[in-house]
Amino acid sequence: MTRSFMRRDRIIAFLMLLPSMILIAIFVYGFIGRTAYSSLTNWKGVMVDPVMDFIGLENYRQLFTGLINIRFRQSLVNTFFFTILFVVLCLVTGLTLAMLLDRNIRAKGIFRNIFLYPMSLSFIVTGTVWRWLLNPVGGINRLPELIGLEPLTIKWVTDRAQILKFNWQFFPRTVGILLLVLMLFLVYRSLRKNKKIGAFISGIVGLLAALWLVTGGDQALTLAYPEPHGFNLALIGVILAASWQMSGYTMAMYLAGMTGIAEELREAAYIDGATEFQMYRYIIFPMLAPITLSAMIVLGHISLKIFDLIWVMAGQDNATTDVPGTLMFTTAFRGNQFALGAAIAMVMLILVALVIVPYLVNTLGSEQEL
Repeated sequence: MTRSFMRRDRIIAFLMLLPSMILIAIFVYGFIGRTAYSSLTNWKGVMVDPVMDFIGLENYRQLFTGLINIRFRQSLVNTFFFTILFVVLCLVTGLTLAMLLDRNIRAKGIFRNIFLYPMSLSFIVTGTVWRWLLNPVGGINRLPELIGLEPLTIKWVTDRAQILKFNWQFFPRTVGILLLVLMLFLVYRSLRKNKKIGAFISGIVGLLAALWLVTGGDQALTLAYPEPHGFNLALIGVILAASWQMSGYTMAMYLAGMTGIAEELREAAYIDGATEFQMYRYIIFPMLAPITLSAMIVLGHISLKIFDLIWVMAGQDNATTDVPGTLMFTTAFRGNQFALGAAIAMVMLILVALVIVPYLVNTLGSEQEL
């Protein structure tokens, strides 16, 4: 009797989930598959040339080595610097605000709402406001005039200068070395801790790919000529705007974590002679490590697929602030190169997966162990 009821409940649960599973299969994974296939063709769009001839990985080769696709490679560099600086600035600012509010200051609720308010805005609104603030002939640049000084001459999002330049020719092998180290760690971890065949096989596949890059298989991705890239100073304004909006999110996460720390633990530390610095260094910060990881994953996901903020602040034709999202849109819907745009979209998907999938695997593995 019990088994029949359990079987019936499973069937009912499956039937209830079936419509959602079908919709997800069609409108998520089906469209991803369609985009992946389109990236392997020479499709120019329905209005230009509806014929789709299969050309394999040619679009990807053009993106990484083609002379006219230098904007794509710079967009990857922009994404790298944007992600690093955006995540670090949000974490530091959010942690600082949380530490201040954790001291039970007066009007704590008011300040918490003020710091959280930017998060309620869309990136479109944030981009519009910050575009006014960072106007080279107005906004922040005019503030020194209030005290009788000369206005600033910072170009903000219109700047064309670059720093931290490097040669793209060395990029594939450098990525291969980093990937090799990461895959060796994942394979070792899967053998020592998880003991899961899926994680082990994934690590082996990644290890082989890394070895292919390191041992010279990267020739197909290596340019035959030097191509300098670097950090465009025009991104500083965009990073400031994005960090202003999302720092409240990290503050809320850290504040929730600090609130969850037992007061008895803090009192015991004070009784043992711990200073305020030692309290945070040895007790609070280690307990906030899972929150930091979760915040890094969410912020990294946002930065990798950012589109609207840069579109509003810098415009679609500002090559110095290009990211894969904006370049994909202009390539596909303005240049009618839909196959090439699909290839850029797939690169974005891979970048996001490299951030999200390991986190999900680790989280699910931890839950199963519990």
